[in-house]
Amino acid sequence: RMFCAFPQTKTYFPHFDLQHGSAQVKAHGKKVAAALVEAANHIDDIAGALAKLSDLHAQKLRVDPVNFKFLGHCFLVVVAAHHPAALTPEVHASLDKFLCAVGNVLTAKYR
Repeated sequence: RMFCAFPQTKTYFPHFDLQHGSAQVKAHGKKVAAALVEAANHIDDIAGALAKLSDLHAQKLRVDPVNFKFLGHCFLVVVAAHHPAALTPEVHASLDKFLCAVGNVLTAKYR
């Protein structure tokens, strides 16, 4: 979804097959999901849980920080599309707060 909605994000994956259903995209999606699970499992120390990932994105990959906001937005859209009844206003607010916290951690090393 992110590559379609925000095509500029494709520039970070020039070596990927970015077609719908691509094994590379699915594998990266699993990594993203695993990082979100790690953050949720360490909700009191997201910064510690994602420290290596933060370093990687800021220092090696140099991902534009706005992309983390795009990812959070796309995540919420997918949840809304696939589980509309579950995305109550309270759940939406909680997920948004969590995704913003993750984004803030991943962009902290840019400063």
